[in-house]
Amino acid sequence: MTNSPLHGIGLRLLAAFLITAMSAMVAVATREVGLGQIVFWRSAVALVPICAYMALCREFPAAIATRRPGLHLTRSLFGALSMALSFVSLAYLPVANAQALGYLAPVLTLPLAALLLGERIGPMVWGAACLGFAGVIAMLGAALEAPGQGALIGVAAGLGYAVTMAFVRVHIKSMTVSERPSTIAFWFAAVSALAGLATLPFGWEMPSTQMLPWLIGAGLTGGLAHVAATEAVARAPVGVLAPFDFTGLVWALGFDAVLFGVMPDGLGLMGVAAITGAALMVTFATWKPGRPERPGRSRTPTR
Repeated sequence: MTNSPLHGIGLRLLAAFLITAMSAMVAVATREVGLGQIVFWRSAVALVPICAYMALCREFPAAIATRRPGLHLTRSLFGALSMALSFVSLAYLPVANAQALGYLAPVLTLPLAALLLGERIGPMVWGAACLGFAGVIAMLGAALEAPGQGALIGVAAGLGYAVTMAFVRVHIKSMTVSERPSTIAFWFAAVSALAGLATLPFGWEMPSTQMLPWLIGAGLTGGLAHVAATEAVARAPVGVLAPFDFTGLVWALGFDAVLFGVMPDGLGLMGVAAITGAALMVTFATWKPGRPERPGRSRTPTR
């Protein structure tokens, strides 16, 4: 696969679906399993697709080694915190509402990418981000009318997730200059699994046979999502990819309807339309038919 914005966009779209599927599985798991235990299962099982990806790229076990352990520790700790906040939000809110709060992260990522990475954000991309942000607000409107205590906890956790995840994404982009995407994904999963395991003394319950597939599925989709997302930021600027995260809300609406019987109202559908329009705007702004695409800035080897 070559380094190009279009390939990066495709990988980001795939990651958005996988992350949303993982979120739906986590939302089911929160009905029975504690937060630390979910973090452990999601992270430990994710090592399976990550190591398989390394082997497929002929990077295993060499890709486990790193000369920048400090960068990986920072990314992993902030990532583990971000994951935990996301799971708290999913425990108290429908998947679509929790995802909507999480998708404030791309909006925060845009100025961070311009400030920390020197990326140029064109007016079309800025406009698309604003449109996507408006769609997120529309999605949240009904949920925030009468939130109650539980919903307030979910909203607060979701906002915390958005802030920490914005930092994580920019941090990953800077890491891809010298680190393999597979190395980044591996150490995040390993450190997060240890963080989840550290909660064992506080009391774990053996998950039921009905719950195990949800926990395993969350880990598998989460691992695949991290590989796709990390490869995406290695191939296209953060500012170009950010609005495409909003497409995960479309999948979230479907999971809410199928798994939890929650149907969106008119305001929610308006949000989906705005988010889809934002993705189309960025596609138009970045795709130049008939012109060769410039490779991404990352030195990550092409696959």
